Amino acid sequence: MTLTLVFLVILVALVFTYTNGFHDTANSIATVVGTKVLTPRQAILLATVTNLLGAMVGAAVAKTIASGLVDARVVPAESASLMLIGALLGAIFWNLITWYVGLPSSSSHALIGALCGAALATAHGDLSAVVWAKAPPMGKHWWDGGGLLYKVAIPMVLSPILGLMIGFVVMAFLYLILRNWRPLTVNRVFGKLQLLSCAYMGFSHGTNDAQKTMGIIALALAAASKAGAFDQLPGWLSFLYTPEAADPKNQQIAMWIKVLCALTMGAGTAAGGWRIIKTLGHKLVKLQPVHGFAAETAGATVLVVTAAMGMPVSTTHVITTAIIGVGAAKRMNALKWSVVERIVWAWILTLPATAGVGYLLLRLMQLAGWVS
Repeated sequence: MTLTLVFLVILVALVFTYTNGFHDTANSIATVVGTKVLTPRQAILLATVTNLLGAMVGAAVAKTIASGLVDARVVPAESASLMLIGALLGAIFWNLITWYVGLPSSSSHALIGALCGAALATAHGDLSAVVWAKAPPMGKHWWDGGGLLYKVAIPMVLSPILGLMIGFVVMAFLYLILRNWRPLTVNRVFGKLQLLSCAYMGFSHGTNDAQKTMGIIALALAAASKAGAFDQLPGWLSFLYTPEAADPKNQQIAMWIKVLCALTMGAGTAAGGWRIIKTLGHKLVKLQPVHGFAAETAGATVLVVTAAMGMPVSTTHVITTAIIGVGAAKRMNALKWSVVERIVWAWILTLPATAGVGYLLLRLMQLAGWVS
């Protein structure tokens, strides 16, 4: 891997992280903006700080992205950097399209789909390039397994269901204990409590989403270090050197990578997150501070648990279904079902669409002679 390609991978990874800010960080603060507890600027600042803190906690998701989905023995080493670039470009394309129409689609699944499509093209259609399923060790739970099935497909179905159920239960419980409270008191108390739930949501988002591109950057740096690309660099750039772990699952993520990705995501939110915030915070269901508190608490809890398991689940899916669950506890007709339908279609199309784009980009690179 040449030095130019290394920096190109890092640059494209940061562009993806920036577009991720349009989507997923916007999702994490949509409720607190929709309830008018914070202004968009205040919410973005809070999200940036809490994302950064969350990104520092663990690296299980980053390691799954870096080593758990693509079989490095099948993908040619000399093509790995262009495979990563193709995957990131495919995910960026989908992020921009869905952001433009204001749909909260999943950046996580966009990246995973594009990565799998690019890997298949790089391996010339060899299906074994993608780790489809890796059974858990004897005596372990199913979530200790690996590959696309255990780390992506099953969590992709279960996490939004959990978000919906927990959101519904939390809101129903709050209705029960607050039924004799004055509305003014409820809004005042939960206006303060939502600051905590929003911080919790931002932190949980950092433990999951901010780590996805960290894994790709660490993987690129480790491959470049192994190839000797950094041997002639001046001493002040020595921080780029990243020794490759004997086991890819134990690959270390440098602190500067975590900080850079978290800050880039925050910048993306500040630049373009309002379209997604408007859909989730205003169009889906009318929210009060108590509803925002319930949705954020439910969504953040699901994200923290799945991040600890190394599952790159979708913040978008989780917080959206948590809001739907809260809205359903309020009353079923409180939800705008036409908006829900558009969101669900975006979810269904994300993986196949981005896999197709990732595959096509790599095929074009092969036809151009850039990839062997």
